[in-house]
Amino acid sequence: MTERLDAFMARANAAYYARHDPFADFTTAPEIAQVFGELLGAWAAVTWQAMGAPEPVILAEAGPGRGTLMDDALRMIRATAPAFARALRLHLVETSPRLRALASRRLPDAEWHARVEDLPDGPLLLLANEFLDALPIRQFVRRGAGWTERFVDGGAFVEAPAPCLPSSDQCGEDGAIREICEPAIALAAHLGARLARDGGAALFLDYGPERSAPGDSLQALRGGRPADPLADPGEADLTAHVDFAAIAAAARAAGAAAWGPVPQGWFLARLGLYQRTGRLAAANPARAPGLLAAAQRLAEPNRMGRLFKVLAMTHPALPAPAGFEP
Repeated sequence: MTERLDAFMARANAAYYARHDPFADFTTAPEIAQVFGELLGAWAAVTWQAMGAPEPVILAEAGPGRGTLMDDALRMIRATAPAFARALRLHLVETSPRLRALASRRLPDAEWHARVEDLPDGPLLLLANEFLDALPIRQFVRRGAGWTERFVDGGAFVEAPAPCLPSSDQCGEDGAIREICEPAIALAAHLGARLARDGGAALFLDYGPERSAPGDSLQALRGGRPADPLADPGEADLTAHVDFAAIAAAARAAGAAAWGPVPQGWFLARLGLYQRTGRLAAANPARAPGLLAAAQRLAEPNRMGRLFKVLAMTHPALPAPAGFEP
C-alpha cells in the first residue's frame, strides 16, 4: 500500500498509542519533576488574573498522558489560587482510550474530547506539552527546479511530483527536505481565532528549532531506543520537530498574539524553577539530590533546556505572559 507520509504517520501513531504504554519508551517533563506541572499551574493562575479573572473559565490540556502534569498543576492552583480553582472547568483532549483510562484515575472530574476544536466556547487556558510533535507531517524534496513529495511504500520512501508546495519561497538546494505539519497549522489558526474572540491563552512546550529550517526530522522510538520510522508501523512512537515559526504565524494571522518561542530552560527559570526546587529540597533533604538533578535535566542548555521551546498564544489585548516578558 502506498500512502502519503502524513497518512502513514497518523495511522502508525494511532495504533501505537492504542496498544502501547508510551512511557515505556520515553519520559516527558512532567514525569521527571513535579515542579514542571506546578509551574504551569502557577502560570495558568497568573494568566487568568491578567484575563480579568473570568468565571467560569476552561482549563484544558491537550495530550495529558497519565494526567501527571495537570494533577501537579491543580495541586499548586488549589494551594495558591483558590478563586481560580473554583472558577476553572477541567477539560482534557485525548483520542487514545488507553491513555484516557490512565489519566482518569488522577483526574476523575475532567470532561474528555477527541479534538481541541471540540472544547466548549468561552475563555480558555490551554496547556500542551509534547503534543505538537506527534501530529503528522508531509515531507517535500527539492529536485531540480521543482519539488517531489514523499510517500511510504513497503517500508521505504518513494517520491512523486508535487504539483505545488505551500510557501515555496524557501527553495533550498537540490535534495533539501521541507516539512509541513498541516494539522498544527490548522490548530494554530483555530486557536488564534478562538482566543481573539473569547479571550484566553494557550501554552505549547515541545522540541524544534526557533526558526523554520529545512531538514528531515522524522524520528521513532521503540523500546526506549531510536528505530526506523518506516518499519513495523504501530510499534514505535513517531514524532517530528515542531515548526514554531509557522505555528506562531498562523495564530497571528487568525487574530491572536503569539509570544516566543523561547528556550524551555529560560522559561522555567523565569517562572521560579530553581526557587521552587530549593524549597522542596529543604523540606525533603533525602530527595534533594534527585530534585536538583531533575531541575537541571529540564533546564540545562545541553539537555532539555535549549532543544525544547515554549510558545504562547493569547488574546491580542493581554500583556506579555509570565515567562515571556522582555
